Formats: sequence, structure tokens, C-alpha cells
Amino acid sequence: MTGDEAAVAAIRSVLTSLRKRAGLQPDRLHRTEIDAGILLELPVIRRYADHHRVAPRQAVLPVVRELARDLPPTERLIVDAELNLGLLQDLLTSEVDPAALYATDLGARRTYLCARWVELHHVLAVERIPLPPTVRTLRGAPEDRAFLELARRLSEHPIARGIQVVVIGDAVHDHVYDVDRHPAPGTAVDSRRTTHPGGKGLGRAVAIANWGVSVGLLGAVGGDEAGRLLLQYLAGHGVDTSLMKTVAGAPTPITAVITGPDGPAIVADKNEQMALDPADLTSAAVQNAIDHARVLLLTFEQPEPVLAWVLAHVQTLARRPIVIVHASPTLKDPQALYPFLHAVDFLVGTEAELGRLLFGAGAATADPAQWLQVMGARTVCTIREFGCTVRAGNETYDIAPYPAVFRSKPGATALFSAALTYRVLKAGCPADESDFAWATAAMDIAPGSLYAVPDPLPTVEQVDQMVRFGPVPN
Repeated sequence: MTGDEAAVAAIRSVLTSLRKRAGLQPDRLHRTEIDAGILLELPVIRRYADHHRVAPRQAVLPVVRELARDLPPTERLIVDAELNLGLLQDLLTSEVDPAALYATDLGARRTYLCARWVELHHVLAVERIPLPPTVRTLRGAPEDRAFLELARRLSEHPIARGIQVVVIGDAVHDHVYDVDRHPAPGTAVDSRRTTHPGGKGLGRAVAIANWGVSVGLLGAVGGDEAGRLLLQYLAGHGVDTSLMKTVAGAPTPITAVITGPDGPAIVADKNEQMALDPADLTSAAVQNAIDHARVLLLTFEQPEPVLAWVLAHVQTLARRPIVIVHASPTLKDPQALYPFLHAVDFLVGTEAELGRLLFGAGAATADPAQWLQVMGARTVCTIREFGCTVRAGNETYDIAPYPAVFRSKPGATALFSAALTYRVLKAGCPADESDFAWATAAMDIAPGSLYAVPDPLPTVEQVDQMVRFGPVPN
């Protein structure tokens, strides 16, 4: 028996124990005669408990009810009656007595289920109804099949399988002002304003989900309509939002982006209420996601203590995820991360961003990548004019830019780290020159602005085609 099969069998055993007497009730999950530990530790149960701020044993019944609803009709009837889930309370006709179907004794529920077998299937609009069992035959293959399928769904639910990529960053609303020139002090200019979801974390998560990868965003939004819309947007684009923190009574931040011929100017609303803190990372759901992710992608939008906690935690894991860090925006105290650079597999940024990380704001060095590698980062990717120089161990790769219509695209560098995440997830570590070339090509054919996340993102096929076309000739 494989590990997965053994886990399903153990879950099935707990479920069959819980059907006795009055059925599945939260207060029975801490009884000494039922070892419900494996059920309480399931990721799908933990995630529900953390999201709804209830104890795991309070999460079991609603999760089991929800998954049982999706079982085939006969299996659904069996687990509904025997676990006393009450799924048919609102559907029963005068021919079926809910008090008998959901009696306080398992034997009575079994007897009534067999007696009203046909009528109950009619309630579920089943046309081809299996032959009614006796109580004796019901306790054989039909029950085994039903509870095994429910156990398998609890074990193999998408949440139980985990998120492949966890992005740690921000989700905000961007107000983009497109101007012909940046205003001088004391002057005004006309602009064309657009608003849409933004944030470095959100943009990368959406891009990765666009390529068919299971990705979750870990960040915070306000408990207002704007926050609700951001969560809705993320979910609509395939991003798991169960790790997102909602701050009641706080407004969701707005970032002003002024785009002009000299490049973008950004005014960020750094509301400290919207920042995570290390305590937010200790929940079972968040730790499970981080511990089982294959790739972690961090931006510097979250405070240094949060970034340090994540990197320190990664170093304690027996099976470490691949860690990609995009060094933007500028940190107030970059030295706080120095002890943890050994946990970083790929450090990405422009030369200016990497220089600020190394020496603090305003400092410069001829080759920050070399110093950051000496300090522990395994691979450093320096983005230059839509090309990239990569220092990986003793290897150096110079990736030339690929053809692109636009050469001034705010936020396009975000697509480099998203594309690199996709490639290392597919190919694993260490990455080779083809992976960095793919990420560079994805950046070069990025939409007009990744601040405008709704712009069509390049598909895998489009990036593959660009790589085949080749970089811009010297």
C-alpha cells in the first residue's frame, strides 16, 4: 500500500467510526475512543478553520458536508444518512420523514435508508436507481465504496494537494496617470487616468496563474469593497486567495503611478495596517502552504521582519522550496536580510535595485551581483535594458534583449521573475541558460504595462516562439 493509499484508508477508518450513534458531530472529535487526529490535520480542514477563525474540529462538519454534496447520488445518500449530515433537509418530500432519515441511532438511519431507497433517489432526480439493498448488504460494498470515495476527496482535494507557488507581496488598487511630461513643482499637467488591480505580488501571481500553475498570494487587503473586489479579481484569474489577510475597518491601499516619457513615478500608500507581521505566518494554513510549496516568490513589499521570518523558516525545512526574491521596492533596512541570503536561490533586480540592497539607498557599486553572491545568494539575475546578466556559481550568462515593440514598459521586469518561477517549477534547480533566456523573452514581450494587469499576458506558446526567433542582433 502506498503512502497516499494508507492515508485514504486511515481517513476512511475515522469517518466510519464517526458515523456511529448520532453521527458526525464536532463534540465527538475530541473523544478518546475516536482518534480523529489525521482528520483534524488535513490541509483542507486546517485551511477552512484558519479562514473562518474556528477550531479544526468545528471545520470538519462543514467541509465534509461540502465534499459529500459532490459525490455520486447513491454514495451521497449513504454518507449523508450514516454520518447524519442533513444534506436533504430542504429537498425531502412528504414521502420521506427527515426525523427517521436523520435519527440519533445509526441502525435506525440504515434501516430507513434501505426502506426508502427508491424515494430518496427520486429526490435527487436519479433515473437509473440501483436495486434497494438490505441492511446487511448495505454494510458491505455500498458503504465501503461511499466512504472510500469521501475519504479520497478529503485527501486529494486541490487544497490538500497544496499550492505549487506561494507569492508573498501586496495587492492594491493602481491609479495610473498617463502624462506627456512629468509636472515640475508648482505646475499642473493634463493626464489620462485608468484604475485597476495592482501590486507587485498580485501582478506576479496573476502572470504565473496565467501559465496554468497553482499559485496562492500571501498578503493583505482592507475589509472594504475595494478589498473584496481585489480578492474577487485574484480568484477570477486562478489565484488562490485563502492565504490573504483581510483587515477589518481598514481601507485597501491605492498606488498612484504617473507614466511619462521619462519613465514611471510611483506614489505608494504604505498603510502599516496592510502589512503582514510574523504572527500572521504562524497559522497552520500559511505554514502548510509555505512548507509544501515548490517555489516561494518574494517581493520587498512586505516588511523586513516578515521576509526574514520566511527565509529563516525555509532554512529549517527538510525539503526546501526554491526561493526567488525580486529586490523591489527598496527596503528601509536591507541589512536585516543579510543573515538569510543563503536561503535565496535566485535574486532578481535591476542593477540599481541590487545596489540599494547591498549598500542601502543612494549607494552604488560596479558589480553588486558579485558581492551579493559572496554574501550567500546562489544566483543573481541583473536586468539591464530588457536583457539580463546572470551570475550562477562560476557561470556567467549574458542574455541579449529579444525584439519588442516597446522599450519603456513600467513593471515589465515583474514578468521576468514570474517567468523564471514558471521555468524552475517545470525544470527544477539548477536553472540553465535556456531558462534565463525564456524569462528574458517573456519580459520583452510583456504587455504595454504590467501595472495594467488586465492587459493580455503572453502565453507559453508566444514566449516559446520568441525564444525560437532569437534575441536582437548586435
